[in-house]
Amino acid sequence: MKSTLKKLLPFAVVGVLSGATTVGALKYFDHTANNGDQSYFTKSSNTSFVGMNSAAIGDDFVKSAKTTVPAVVTIKNYQSRTASSRASEQDLFDFFFGDPLGGRGQQRQKQQQVPDNMPSGMGSGVIISPDGYIISNNHVVAGANKLEVVLSNKKSYIATLVGTDPNTDISLLKIEEKGLPYLNFANSDNIEVGQWVLAVGNPLGLNSTVTAGIVSAKGRGIGILSSQGKAANPIESFIQTDAAINPGNSGGALVNTNGDLIGINSAIQSTTGYYQGYGFAVPSNLARKIIEDIKKFGMVQRGFLGVQSLDLSDEMQVSAYNKQNKTNIKSGSGVYITKFGDNSGAEDAGLKMGDIITKVDNYPITDFADLSVSIGSKRPGDKVQVTYLRNGKESTTTVTLKDQKGGTSTRTKADLSVTEKIGSDFEPLSDRFKTDYGLNSGVVAKNVTEGSEMAKIGIVDNYIVIEINGKPVNSQKDVEKILDRYQGNVQVKFVDEYGRIYTKGFKMP
Repeated sequence: MKSTLKKLLPFAVVGVLSGATTVGALKYFDHTANNGDQSYFTKSSNTSFVGMNSAAIGDDFVKSAKTTVPAVVTIKNYQSRTASSRASEQDLFDFFFGDPLGGRGQQRQKQQQVPDNMPSGMGSGVIISPDGYIISNNHVVAGANKLEVVLSNKKSYIATLVGTDPNTDISLLKIEEKGLPYLNFANSDNIEVGQWVLAVGNPLGLNSTVTAGIVSAKGRGIGILSSQGKAANPIESFIQTDAAINPGNSGGALVNTNGDLIGINSAIQSTTGYYQGYGFAVPSNLARKIIEDIKKFGMVQRGFLGVQSLDLSDEMQVSAYNKQNKTNIKSGSGVYITKFGDNSGAEDAGLKMGDIITKVDNYPITDFADLSVSIGSKRPGDKVQVTYLRNGKESTTTVTLKDQKGGTSTRTKADLSVTEKIGSDFEPLSDRFKTDYGLNSGVVAKNVTEGSEMAKIGIVDNYIVIEINGKPVNSQKDVEKILDRYQGNVQVKFVDEYGRIYTKGFKMP
């Protein structure tokens, strides 16, 4: 599996700052500190800035930090896991971050069993309302059966997970409290490359850490969400910063010098697993839209153009496409339409294969990341102005965005189909397969959604579901018939990739 992933990300592995990695790293640094090396934890009180007005910048940083630090929290993720599963997570750590313990981290994880009262991972979060709503990353809360939130004043709460979105790596939590300090959202479209920013979080277990840097770039697509296979339709248009970000900063705040939230820190690009100058944050405009959807509808409302496309800014992608399709498309700026999906709003609006999308609502589209965030921040039914080139001539048309089923209305969880509620599609097994493997019934799980009820009981793509609630299933219609309007506990009998049969359950959402 590692070799496959490494082909996807051949250099400087882009790492999601999973809280689980912080536990091993923190033990290492604690050990270092106890051996007399305190330099990692100390900071000189004499700070100077060369080549700028240090007093003005320093004052801005102090005011911003005073505003931000009280609104940034620690999130502790508790899971029921065995020592062997923790060892496998260390392997993931080795891939994403390298092994800074020189192999000792994996050995220690295999030899020691972490107590049940110790968190499996830690990350950060940002309070965004005085009544206790907290925004963080999806990967910070993934797999948790308990989430503990610790404020900067050390007060602790058990949080409710309101909702998550793997496609943007955003999650929303809630604690029961009033009068909390919180951050206001800034308009991330207005940030400029070179602008000063602060990153605030809890890296390596060090609470309330503030680092400064600049916006290094905007609209970065780094492939991390798609490479993990957990996001069906990933949206990547990250803010890149050189403010120091390390494991544990995930879900923390990226703010301007006014202390306004411009991004949620999510990933780093590093060969070692620690800061090497590249950090990435989800823009605040996108993050805000996601949490507003979760609060209002209970789920993310996602609009789609209904096109498959080629990123003309990616010369390697263009070259591969030309070779495969025997075409002569030139690389450059924009997104080239290669195909339309079913019920495509773009096709309905008159766009054709071969058109090059250059703007959406007058926002320049230079690459797929630009298109992804400009459309991904819209809802079904929204209308957008799409500017495109056809045979060198520029035109504009109005596209009505649709959901993946062709609808133009927002939906709540109550509007979802059975398979959407449980988080999986199903394909029938052939009679030949049933005969060969001695099965009387069965369907193949497909498109299993991360964090869904099916995923929580251990089902992944290509597992075979034999029975639901004691009844055999041979088609998706069988599954829908059994669970339509059903309330209560669901029992699922399924077969894994090794032929082992399990029966596990969940409460019907």
